[in-house]
Amino acid sequence: MWSLETLGRVRLSRHFFMRDFLYSEIGNFHEKQNLPDDPDLIIATGRALCHTLLDPLEETFGRVAVRSGYRSPSLNRFGNENRLNCARNDNPLECHIWDRGTGKDRIAGASIVIPWFADRYAEGRDWRDLAWWMHDHLDYSEIWFFPKLCAFNLVWRPNPLRRIDSYIAPRGCLLRAGEEPEEDRQTRQKRYADFPPFRGIAYP
Repeated sequence: MWSLETLGRVRLSRHFFMRDFLYSEIGNFHEKQNLPDDPDLIIATGRALCHTLLDPLEETFGRVAVRSGYRSPSLNRFGNENRLNCARNDNPLECHIWDRGTGKDRIAGASIVIPWFADRYAEGRDWRDLAWWMHDHLDYSEIWFFPKLCAFNLVWRPNPLRRIDSYIAPRGCLLRAGEEPEEDRQTRQKRYADFPPFRGIAYP
């Protein structure tokens, strides 16, 4: 039997614990619990998200700030019904419900900020520099950028879609699933030539 305290102490990767993803401003303000239907599944998908995407970001850029992580189906439904920026539970792009789906339909995502890049974004840095860096270095599924702090939703799936969208100008879809970038790799690399060297973690 899982307790919330025990669940929060589960270490997902070198840099992240489950507790990092359980806090919800919606749940806190509206007094709604954020309890998973399937703790074992959210641990498995959370580990995949952290190992594949979040740990390499933290290793490379330093601290990664989690703005929104896991949301239980009931909490996410409440957020959607009350227009609190939550997609419908059955929306295939809703990435915060980690305990749904099996096999290739599993999904885990988080809304994060990279302070290292947020500082440069505040000075006018193009969000696409970070987008193309992640495209060239991470096995992501979807990325959605937002104007405040250049926060973005970063999504893991067993079979990545490789799609990038943004609410920052130029708004819209930067890269559709299954397509190749218009800029060649050499041109993309010039965008992020001053970024720290990529550092990943080799997990067994």
